[in-house]
Amino acid sequence: PHPNHSLMTHSSMTIIALRWLALIFLIIITVGGNVLVCLAVGLSRRLWRISNCFVVSLAITDLLLGLLALPFSASVELRRGRWSLGGVLCNLYVSIDVTLCTSSILTLMAISVDRYMAITAPLSYSRRVTTVRVILATVAIWTCSLAVAFLPINMGWNTDKEGQYCQFEWNNSYVVVYATGTFYAPLLLMTGMYLCIFREARKQVSFCRTLDTHKAMLKAQSYCTLAAVLGAFVICWLPYFTYITCMGMKGQRISPNTSHSVVLWLGYFNSALNPILYPAFNRDFHRAYRELLCCRRPSRMKLKLSDNSVHKRLTSPSSISQHLNNKDQTKRVGKEPYDTNVV
Repeated sequence: PHPNHSLMTHSSMTIIALRWLALIFLIIITVGGNVLVCLAVGLSRRLWRISNCFVVSLAITDLLLGLLALPFSASVELRRGRWSLGGVLCNLYVSIDVTLCTSSILTLMAISVDRYMAITAPLSYSRRVTTVRVILATVAIWTCSLAVAFLPINMGWNTDKEGQYCQFEWNNSYVVVYATGTFYAPLLLMTGMYLCIFREARKQVSFCRTLDTHKAMLKAQSYCTLAAVLGAFVICWLPYFTYITCMGMKGQRISPNTSHSVVLWLGYFNSALNPILYPAFNRDFHRAYRELLCCRRPSRMKLKLSDNSVHKRLTSPSSISQHLNNKDQTKRVGKEPYDTNVV
């Protein structure tokens, strides 16, 4: 054989192998990270809070994406968009993929609303955010996600005439509505919520500096958390929705190509980042992660001693007087500082 041909064959095989490794690594990180979040919340009583319900919902959604959609997406990617499992399975795979991605984005939006209410109105948070309302919000998210995925498929918009490729065949007018409703509108809402959170957190940081330097540092770290959350969401999903919106407005069919693959997998990458960005900046999640990864759980005696120490602190005269002083200072400001674990 010709030397140049052998060199090109070896180079292409190396590229394919690297792509396989990269995609498999992303799937493993997505599945492993979200399993860790679910286990941390399920096994750690410190995390049994209503504010973590949306975090668990997000982890379950991203976990299902890693198990049910990403393996098929990787197969389609490495076969350059070709599909050999038939039209029925193609439609099922695409509908699951779109449903889970949409649910993940809408859950991120719900988390931003939850954070906003927890930080800007901490005194009324427990009254406004109840278990029933969280369940209703989760049901609404899944209903909307299923509707935007299964509606176009059941209307025949996703049927490929040649039957060789498997991807979401956008109706040109529908793609703009879909992108606006499931990305641009949530993005604007999330940006507005986090800007309000930044403004409120800045006030509380300046208030805490007069009381506790350590607490002020913790609240300042929440700035980085919020910036990382919003920045990762924009970086991962904005290129994809910009791409499909431009293609839809031009009336062009989205065919398998390098540009589409890059922006699509960049969006998938957000599901691998979510288990890191949302829980990992929380001290209780840090502790739960360490206990899980080190295969150890706090003993009953340790928990009992901890409960006794908390009881002593709460019932001691010095603690009571300190609490009353802090409460008096809080009234002057007009609002209690939020718990840094909320962010």
